[in-house]
Amino acid sequence: MKLIIISGRSGSGKTIALHVLEDLGYNCIDGVPYQLLEQLLDSVDPSNNKVAISLDIRNLPHDIAAIETLLAALQNKIEVEIIYLDAMTSALIRRYSETRRLHPLSKRKLSLSQALDLEQELLLPIKNIASLTIDTTTLSIHNLNEHLKLHLQGSTKSNLLIIFQSFGFKYKVPEDADYMFDVRFLPNPHWIPELQEHTGLEKPVKDYLRSQPMVEQTINQIENLFHSWLPYLETNNRNYVTIAIGCTGGKHRSVYVTEQIAARFKPHYQVQIEHKCLKGNK
Repeated sequence: MKLIIISGRSGSGKTIALHVLEDLGYNCIDGVPYQLLEQLLDSVDPSNNKVAISLDIRNLPHDIAAIETLLAALQNKIEVEIIYLDAMTSALIRRYSETRRLHPLSKRKLSLSQALDLEQELLLPIKNIASLTIDTTTLSIHNLNEHLKLHLQGSTKSNLLIIFQSFGFKYKVPEDADYMFDVRFLPNPHWIPELQEHTGLEKPVKDYLRSQPMVEQTINQIENLFHSWLPYLETNNRNYVTIAIGCTGGKHRSVYVTEQIAARFKPHYQVQIEHKCLKGNK
């Protein structure tokens, strides 16, 4: 099991970091009391062997040495990595003024700057053993995302999931589609009596559509379009893209075209196929 601990001063971007890790397949938990950390890890499903938590001023013990003892014990059992986020105090004050949230140490009747200084002092032992420290003073959300991905997976690209959907225009247009293609101009198997009861998943319809040059040309053009675009989507913090292909009834042409295009991207991407108008969708 690998445990990543996200720590740092309040307002430095810890929540954003957890979202990035969640997108990378980590089971993320925010604000776990340190006393329950070992118990939590013992209860994690072994199949979810990547866990990320936040450990900050909200859930630290009064004696910081207790955290150091706990982390040392954990490192004897599992792989532990600490990522520490921070920013200039002036930047954190500005962020607090924009969100108007209370600092966790405000109950001690400290000013915001005093609370941030005390927080820095209390978290110093964790910062000193962090494997990565990121200064988020001048980083946008996008920049922080890239820093974390580059550190954790050696690339800023997302592990992009492509969802291919077939649908019928006479029923309902998918509301979640990022890109939509209308293939109603292609030859329609519906008008061939012996093909009406078959679908684009079955050999008779596949053989018919495969024999139509216009169908192959359309598939090639859509494939080429996304081979050009997908690298840019990967580097733009996209985790998934939905491509919908529609014909009249969502049974023949759109199903066949969807299957054919999805097969061409499976060797290089995560692919999911949904046939909106067929029973027993994939």
